[in-house]
Amino acid sequence: MALRVGIVGLPNVGKSTLFNALTRAGADVANYPFCTIEPNIGVTPVPDARLQALAAIAQPERIVPATVEFVDIAGLVAGASRGEGLGNKFLAHIREVDAIVHVVRCFTGDNIAHVAGGLDPRRDIEVVNLELILADMETLEKRKYRLHAALKSGAGAAAAREELALAGRIEEAFDAGRPACALPYSEAEKELLKNLPLLTLKKVIFAANVAESDLPATDNPFVAAARAEALALGAEVVPVCAGSEAEIAELEAEDRKLFLAALNLEVSGLDRLIQSAFRLLGLMTFFTAGPLEVKAWTIRAGTKAPQAAGVIHTDFERGFHRAEVVSCEDFIAQGGLAAAKEKGLVRSEGKDYIMRDGDIAHFR
Repeated sequence: MALRVGIVGLPNVGKSTLFNALTRAGADVANYPFCTIEPNIGVTPVPDARLQALAAIAQPERIVPATVEFVDIAGLVAGASRGEGLGNKFLAHIREVDAIVHVVRCFTGDNIAHVAGGLDPRRDIEVVNLELILADMETLEKRKYRLHAALKSGAGAAAAREELALAGRIEEAFDAGRPACALPYSEAEKELLKNLPLLTLKKVIFAANVAESDLPATDNPFVAAARAEALALGAEVVPVCAGSEAEIAELEAEDRKLFLAALNLEVSGLDRLIQSAFRLLGLMTFFTAGPLEVKAWTIRAGTKAPQAAGVIHTDFERGFHRAEVVSCEDFIAQGGLAAAKEKGLVRSEGKDYIMRDGDIAHFR
């Protein structure tokens, strides 16, 4: 499955710089509002140390990591829901992504103008959230109109009443300035939500863009403010320095380690951002390993073996008989599949087997 993540935020917060670092795509960056009109799109590998360990044993011709597609979306301003700035384009592009990385400016500096004239992460988050809520309120009103029509006609009246009750609960949250993702939902309500393509239902990670001198950003008051706002939304904050990450992305592996060590970081902010996106969407990785390739495949947690096989090829799901499965840890510890089989660590699993993160699978 392809994971598509939109990078959003106010103008001049570092979205395009972060995008460049994530994808090494070299998108044009300018220090004035709306420099990103049409979204830039780039694909970046998901960092996973297990791939290299597997490849060292399997000695494949190629290594294929899991990937994330990032979309650098035009900066949003107050009034976007009414078409201000590039609002309509912004809202159209954000509908097409699975999750959102909301970049929040947490660095000072007079050389890059702030669109609102001063640094205030909580206000900036609220501006973006409000515009998404206003757009969602319009979507909700249109849906309610159809539901009331269904009630009058009598066709599907019971289902319409249930959905109207849910819409009313979401509307109350909107009136309180809370996005739809901040509400708890029953399993039945989650099914009803499929009829409501709300922007504020999308999962969000906040990327707090800090100055390099503030890394690892433990004492940055602007990051603390962003974290307080994110906490109320049940979201995660990942501090990054977009400028430094862009430099790190250009380095070779050993130089990258030295650069991170100089910043007192074990893992780059971008790696943490990508891994957070995986966790946020409930995704995990299984592997196939052989002499031709070692490859990481992305599936949702809870996926059964036949559906995992279908990610490789639809014919594999239709013709699924069984799967030979060994954990990545056992494969590495034993030095390969043959030794793992001798130790009885390779299992034969059927159609009801639920895949685990790090499984190495061969489908029959």
